[in-house]
Amino acid sequence: MIQNITNVKGIKCWGAHTGVKSMRRDLAIIYSEVPCAAAACFTQNKVQAEPVKLSIKHMKDNRAQVIVCNAGNANACTGEQGRLGAEAMANTVAEELKIPVEDVIVASTGLIGEPFPTDDIVKGIKENIHKLSNTAKAGSFTANAILTTDTFPKEGFLEFDCDGTKVALAGMAKGSGMIHPNMATMLAFVVTDINIDEKLLDEVLKYCVDRTFNMITVDGDTSTNDMVAVLANGLAGNKKIKAKSDPNYQLFREKLMQLLTHLAKLIISDGEGASKFIEYKVTKARTESNARTLVKAISDSTLVKTAMFGRDPNWGRIIAACGNAGVPFDYTKADLYIGDNSNLVQVLKSGTPANYDKAYIKKLLRDSHIRIVLELHKGSEESTGWGSDLTTDYVMFNSVYTT
Repeated sequence: MIQNITNVKGIKCWGAHTGVKSMRRDLAIIYSEVPCAAAACFTQNKVQAEPVKLSIKHMKDNRAQVIVCNAGNANACTGEQGRLGAEAMANTVAEELKIPVEDVIVASTGLIGEPFPTDDIVKGIKENIHKLSNTAKAGSFTANAILTTDTFPKEGFLEFDCDGTKVALAGMAKGSGMIHPNMATMLAFVVTDINIDEKLLDEVLKYCVDRTFNMITVDGDTSTNDMVAVLANGLAGNKKIKAKSDPNYQLFREKLMQLLTHLAKLIISDGEGASKFIEYKVTKARTESNARTLVKAISDSTLVKTAMFGRDPNWGRIIAACGNAGVPFDYTKADLYIGDNSNLVQVLKSGTPANYDKAYIKKLLRDSHIRIVLELHKGSEESTGWGSDLTTDYVMFNSVYTT
């Protein structure tokens, strides 16, 4: 049995084709039957799309009831016409569902700088909002309706026990290129029936996003439209989580981390033109923040990514990236390992080149899943991130993206 966001109590959705995209569904609506605690993380790009600006305004009270998203047009750099278009999306949904407009989160994805097709999308909302459903088919349609250059939908679902109460948690994401979130084009929408204080929900989402979506990269470009939003409607009926000291707060954070990690990895596995999924891990660091910074420096290095594409064990590029990360880094204490899912080979030991078989590492790097592990021997903290290689297919695809 397919399990998706429609397996969460009180959630209905639909994904439709409005004509903005020629072949794919391009309008997604996710609706909770009751108002929700809500939280969201948005792009830190100084150029923000109109739906991001509007949703930031609507999310000030950490309450929402519906998410509406169009694909095929980012509604970014569109001026007054785009602002009015984003507002029209929210107003139309609110009017049709008879809810406050402030309870509508708006998202868009697609080309930047194209006039926003407000009339087509508003018409599509009016024609499809009555189709909202809690069937698995509706969930599948919705996950497909938020895609742009993606080759497959990205979904996740899990259930867990919360003091004898079954809680459901589900989500969907999109992203393939322009992936370098800083809260690519990257969107993720999560729903749950857990009962939790909205301020705690906001806090736990930021914690998890920093360690999942903010630890992935395909091309180093942060989109104008990045958004991760979560709705928690409380219909599971668990005792409301009101404090971080509540063991169920830690439980929920663990489960949300699990779901977002799953979705983040799916995005990397669908990186534009990518031939490899690469996991980067920095261990034995003085602080988690330093470890995260080093992971990002390595994973975002063009030279590292091209080396992985060429199956070249040029580990000097990894060390050089760390030295340019802007945090303390003593390579003379570091150990470095490179390999595939099953085997790791040490290439650096306490800052000195290790004795290794370069031909054997090149063989390991043929695998589609690569691992790079850096041990700093400075403390007990660690961080993990994920990325893809940089291929000729990526260059070709993005050289003609709009033409």
